[in-house]
Amino acid sequence: MKKAFRPAFTATIPVLCGYLFIGFAFGVMLRDIGFGSIWSFFCSLSIYAGSGQYLLVSLLAAKASLVTVAVMTLLLNCRHIFYGLSFLETFHEMGRRKWYMIFSLTDETYSLLCSVKTPEGIDAGDMRFWIAMLDHSYWILGGVLGTIIGGILPFDTTGIDFAMTSLFTVIFVEQWQSTKCHIPALMGLAAAAVSLAILGPDNFILPAMLAICVMLVAMRGRLAKEVA
Repeated sequence: MKKAFRPAFTATIPVLCGYLFIGFAFGVMLRDIGFGSIWSFFCSLSIYAGSGQYLLVSLLAAKASLVTVAVMTLLLNCRHIFYGLSFLETFHEMGRRKWYMIFSLTDETYSLLCSVKTPEGIDAGDMRFWIAMLDHSYWILGGVLGTIIGGILPFDTTGIDFAMTSLFTVIFVEQWQSTKCHIPALMGLAAAAVSLAILGPDNFILPAMLAICVMLVAMRGRLAKEVA
């Protein structure tokens, strides 16, 4: 288990840089509506969904009901269901750790688990577990620092939530450069663009994810050959 820590930490450095800033932004925003570092810690520990936590700030500020919060969070983060489908067998082989792996499967962690190469002599399950744990700890640390420093220094939070979009863009570029087969990426871009044009920014995520899944299943034979 200990042997896997160093390569896992090295693999998560890009997420560390992104999560500290994005988590910090969440902490600042949470502080702005009257919640301190304890709330930031437990939100990041138990919810652990970047876009979901940004949404939570708006819902808390609007004094939304628990039902509204639950439904909106489900709709916003239901894409994680699709992520988990590709790791059903992998997580099952990890024993009791699979429950934490399922919980911690964020966009960035999913990207790393899909692309990271386990060094020789390192257990792949241990490395995946460390990646998930480290990413989670970065997010918690960023959120807590945001509420603490945000209470000391004044911040203009206008546009600060764009940090999440920036991180997604960096991860997409890294994955594009690391593989020669760009068909899945192009299909994802096309599905998102069409869904956005038809349904608008508030309703396009789930239809786009469904369209991507259908296309990937339909073309799995060709994609397997391209990757090979």
